[in-house]
Amino acid sequence: MVSGTVPRTVSDCEPMPRGVQGAGQGGPTPRPVPNQAVCAPPAQGATPLRKGSYTARIITSAPDLARAQTLRSLCFDTAPATPDHDPFDARCTHVVVQDAVTEQLVCCFRLLPLSPQAIATSYSAQYYNLARLAQYPGPALELGRFCIHPDHTDPDILRLAWAFLTKAVDAGGVQLLFGCASFSGNHATPHLDAFAHLCAKHQAPAHWAPMPKSQTLFDFKTGLVGHKPDPRRAQATLPPLLRSYLLMGGWVSDHAVYDHDLRTMHVFTAVEIAAIPATRARLLRALAATDQSSV
Repeated sequence: MVSGTVPRTVSDCEPMPRGVQGAGQGGPTPRPVPNQAVCAPPAQGATPLRKGSYTARIITSAPDLARAQTLRSLCFDTAPATPDHDPFDARCTHVVVQDAVTEQLVCCFRLLPLSPQAIATSYSAQYYNLARLAQYPGPALELGRFCIHPDHTDPDILRLAWAFLTKAVDAGGVQLLFGCASFSGNHATPHLDAFAHLCAKHQAPAHWAPMPKSQTLFDFKTGLVGHKPDPRRAQATLPPLLRSYLLMGGWVSDHAVYDHDLRTMHVFTAVEIAAIPATRARLLRALAATDQSSV
């Protein structure tokens, strides 16, 4: 599945909010980053991938990055006239999915390869205490700013994004994929069923579990007392990206963090690559191997 050695090509440059989104944005200004936390060397197999009428590729120019940042702003519903950007952009590899005919961007995300010791410098670490993951026995990859254009609902878009991630993970030997999965609104009530489901079924192993760091959080154990969850509503209100994580055996934090600037909440989410069910791993690799670029 996804790799920590995806090339870094723009080095100088989490109802959902509009569109499908993953990691949130905004937050505290990142602290200085040690050299080992910056992107790893280029990966093999980072060529464009085609499925149907869509192509997934790594961004190779500043204008392309600006287009992706504009899509992010649209999907996160933050000042659409101003491209979304933050200091992490310069550290990340940026990937887009575009219509092969019109060249319109329909999806984008960014990847930040990290050693376990450098996970504390990740975007997610601004909101969660990830000290336990410093002992993780293998390379990690943070997936962030994942979003799909609100006017494009073709399921092939999400499938192609995961196919690209799968190629990258396998090429680089990544063992842990993680990020923040966002819920719309800065009120917990609409998400109580989903939170109850996450609390009951998808909690992080104790030895890797994120600890609280943010001063504005919703603790599942205390906040869900007395709530009787509706399983159907829980499934219906899970963000699509988070649902994909969970289908691969992913786990989450025991609390959600409020982002009042964006009017969202998010949970820390991770997938241990070795724990992905064999059947699903085969399906992902088969999808990644099906390059229809000649079609």
